[in-house]
Amino acid sequence: MNDLPSTPIEYLKGVGPQKAALLSKEMEIHNYGDLLFHFPYRYVDRSYFTKIKDLHYEDSHVQLKGKIDQIKETGKGRYKKLSARFYDDTGSVQLIWFRGVSWIKSSLNINETYIIFGKPKIYSQKWSIPHPEMTVISHNSPRTGFFPLYPSTEKLNSKGLNSKGIEKLISFIIPQIGQSFPESLSEEIVNEYRLISKKDAIKKIHQPNNQQDIQQAVFRLKFEELFYLQLELLIRKKLTAIKHHGFVFKEVGTLFNTFYKDKLPFQLTNAQKKVIKEIRKDFLSGEHMNRLLQGDVGSGKTLVALMTMLLAADNGYQAAIMAPTEILATQHFESLTEFLNDLPIRVSLLTGSTKKSQRKILHEGLENGEIHILVGTHALLEDTVKFKNIGLVVIDEQHRFGVAQRSKMWAKNTSPPHILIMTATPIPRTLAMTFYGDLEVSVIDELPPGRKEIKTSHRYEKHRLKVFEFVKAQIKLGRQIYMVYPLIKESEKLDFHNLMDGFEAVSRSFPLPEYKVSIVHGQMKSEEKDFEMQRFIKGETQIMVATTVIEVGVNVPNASVMVIESAERFGLSQLHQLRGRVGRGADQSFCILMTAIELSKESKKRMQTMVNSNDGFEIAEVDLKLRGPGDLMGTQQSGILDLKISDLRKDGQIVLLAREAARKLIQTDPKIELGTNDRIKKTIEKILLSKPDWGKIA
Repeated sequence: MNDLPSTPIEYLKGVGPQKAALLSKEMEIHNYGDLLFHFPYRYVDRSYFTKIKDLHYEDSHVQLKGKIDQIKETGKGRYKKLSARFYDDTGSVQLIWFRGVSWIKSSLNINETYIIFGKPKIYSQKWSIPHPEMTVISHNSPRTGFFPLYPSTEKLNSKGLNSKGIEKLISFIIPQIGQSFPESLSEEIVNEYRLISKKDAIKKIHQPNNQQDIQQAVFRLKFEELFYLQLELLIRKKLTAIKHHGFVFKEVGTLFNTFYKDKLPFQLTNAQKKVIKEIRKDFLSGEHMNRLLQGDVGSGKTLVALMTMLLAADNGYQAAIMAPTEILATQHFESLTEFLNDLPIRVSLLTGSTKKSQRKILHEGLENGEIHILVGTHALLEDTVKFKNIGLVVIDEQHRFGVAQRSKMWAKNTSPPHILIMTATPIPRTLAMTFYGDLEVSVIDELPPGRKEIKTSHRYEKHRLKVFEFVKAQIKLGRQIYMVYPLIKESEKLDFHNLMDGFEAVSRSFPLPEYKVSIVHGQMKSEEKDFEMQRFIKGETQIMVATTVIEVGVNVPNASVMVIESAERFGLSQLHQLRGRVGRGADQSFCILMTAIELSKESKKRMQTMVNSNDGFEIAEVDLKLRGPGDLMGTQQSGILDLKISDLRKDGQIVLLAREAARKLIQTDPKIELGTNDRIKKTIEKILLSKPDWGKIA
């Protein structure tokens, strides 16, 4: 029955139209194939019994054997509760039920031997197991072996489609599989990587006999999933190169050379030189450049981008740099203007706040080629923004832009401009290979000379007076201070310091006229934010009280202290970004993480990581383990990742193997036309046809 996977789920025994609609809505399970690819999230080993005396609070589920000697019913109506004392030769536990009390009570028998399976909990210093699964030994043979636990939801549970209910539905399909899941990898790959067949993998992942079955099935299914993901990225990258020839920038002309010899603010690091060479090679290749530039906070990415844009200008092309916020765009504009002082090159700024009269002049300058570099926000994407000859687009903090938005930049010349994507959020290698498999990746892993490592400390609320004294001492030395808060106004749900309370507290603790305070947050009008920001940049205020609006784009070398309030509210990546706002001058800089005393295990790990490390890539690895790839990258980047079983936090080794296999295939059979790869060709064609063609967009 070859159409088994596409059979609507409502035709499965025990489902029907109502449950089918619920499975579709809650879990996106529409057919038999979807259900078979609804994998267990873990397994319970029921091949052995735990003694009651050996129960441990970390046990997820246990299997006990014993008898009931007491049954007690309490409460009335909806508050009715049933409890039973269950014992073995080492101790006793309470079995508890809050639902189905009457029916369960009638089925229990004193002195009957039962096998109990459930999750142990401690309540009032006593062990209990709520709603255990029970088997009477005299009626049935004990259930042993490895048993799957499936993801479910509250609504599915209410209709009997909990983990056990889903397991039962899958058990109806397994015997019907037959030839419905033919092999989708080549014989060569199956043999080289010692993979079991796809059919066996699906059977074993749902009905394993032992641990080896689970390992073989999981490895096979993860490998296939990651292999096709990597193959898809490589093919899309190759198609882009074929379809879109890149502008060739042959000249290293007057602008680049003058800047390099006379205007460089500091000597380039070896890492920066290496990246510029990589980009230069792209410009000479005749192929369209799609390059990701990773660099930690303060590593000098903007300077590299500027020199790249000068190469475009030397060859008669315009360049644009697009940033996610007006603050960052303005910061880039001011930095570029300062860098390019006295050079015959015109830089302009376009944001949502640019006035209509200014826009008219700007549009004319773009279309006649008088503007060489345009800096801006999403406003660059507007249809009215037309260039004479744009050859390069630099996208900063690209995860803030959706793919469809970025694609609009492609239509602004006869051929797509080269794309350089910059990110100050270091991305672990396995994640970069997966999310950016269709991009070339460059890394700046050195800081410019003279930068001192930021000293980071973790302080609790009880240390606040000491922290404020330290801040005052730094201000007396002529330094400036950031104080960052997670919220703008008080939240009833979240008991954290908020910006407005913080502003009042700081104003009380740092009275005028000796101390002056700026305040900046996302709900302010652009001109208000700019006014406050400029006061701080000019040194007219000593303290900047802000939300994470200053996470990127604020460059004040004199600011040497970053105080992050309620630091437990921030992820590692954001904490690292915020810390990067200081340490930009020659003075020693400090980051102080203020938290509540009561912290979760994960929050403690984040604080410890920040205190111990200034390495963005090391921090990113920890962040990946704590939060997972979806959170790190944001939903806009997850479109290509429809991962059913792989976990990028844990499967780095399999990613490497899968990418190796995909690369080998493309090298030996570029068009995937050999008969031995026929299965792969059919599978990848289905995948490519099922998705929008965003592969050509950086």
